[in-house]
Amino acid sequence: MRRGANATIWSALILLAAIVVVFVGIRLAIDVPNVTSGTVPDESSFEYRYARFPWLAYAHILPGAVYLLIAPFQLWRGFRNRHFTAHRRMGRVALVAGLVSGVFAIAFGAFQAFGGPLEASAAVAFGAWFLLSLGTAYRAIRRRDVRTHRRWMIRAFAVGVAVGTIRIWIGLFEAFGIMSFRDAFGVAFWLSFVMHAVAAELYLRWRPLASGADASQAATT
Repeated sequence: MRRGANATIWSALILLAAIVVVFVGIRLAIDVPNVTSGTVPDESSFEYRYARFPWLAYAHILPGAVYLLIAPFQLWRGFRNRHFTAHRRMGRVALVAGLVSGVFAIAFGAFQAFGGPLEASAAVAFGAWFLLSLGTAYRAIRRRDVRTHRRWMIRAFAVGVAVGTIRIWIGLFEAFGIMSFRDAFGVAFWLSFVMHAVAAELYLRWRPLASGADASQAATT
């Protein structure tokens, strides 16, 4: 039963990460021509903030994509146990990418929120939670506290991959005519981030301990 649940969780995470990667590709396809040609869309459009402030947007987007591509390997116990040196090196890259992305997510979300104050408040609140989670995980592994490190990395990843769930909610709200594209953002941000934060806590209650192999391996490094 536990193996089936794990497979479901991993499938969902891979789907969400894939949604984020597709979104990044769409953004690049739209924004690169605008930026290189100096074209700035109408201020009321969704594309405006990406063309007007590309450095701010992509200082969040690109490191965030790097983090989300690496993080699943960091949390995959089989990869970690077989390739522990690679795990440590990739972890440093993921940490730096996550911190950079988180800082600029707060800046971009606070000042360029398409969905207004509701979206901005969610971006700031959960961006801060993401940074706190990464920082706490880093301090824990410096103390060789593998259990605490893993728990906080799970919290960080759960919030980070919520970006994919945000896109799903926005699509559903639009498809069923529940609210406008702009209004959907604030609601989708709060729904997704809260769902993922709660899901992470439920998972940690279900799987509270790091494996003995993790702990013993860390103790010898």
